[in-house]
Amino acid sequence: MSGRRLTPNLWVMTEEATTNRATVARIWRGRTTPERADEYEAYSYRAGIEPLIGKALAVEVFREDREDETEFVTISYWESVEAMSRFAGADPKAIHHLERDPEFLIELPDGVQILTVRVSTVPIGPAGAHIDEAGQRV
Repeated sequence: MSGRRLTPNLWVMTEEATTNRATVARIWRGRTTPERADEYEAYSYRAGIEPLIGKALAVEVFREDREDETEFVTISYWESVEAMSRFAGADPKAIHHLERDPEFLIELPDGVQILTVRVSTVPIGPAGAHIDEAGQRV
């Protein structure tokens, strides 16, 4: 899959291959209690997100605070299922829990979702590039 640029930041995916363009997204979801949410967010960044940086084309983490629970959603973007498998293992849908997930999560997720990217405005740079605290790509 590759992209056809519609505007400077909008790509529509087509069938030809290119490099450094996300064609698949791996989505993980987990829920914790509001009391443990900040601690889990810091832990999951160190133990789960940092290892992704430099391997995935991009990583996004979302958080929704609700009255009874806090949900985290992590989306990693990959140039292919093969590239994802080099990081996640032979079955990229298989879940790999962090060591302390049972301590924090309300229930352990039983899988991840793999989606084909059809339209993307996510700024993807060279493999390993990420945005620092000042918002600069490094």
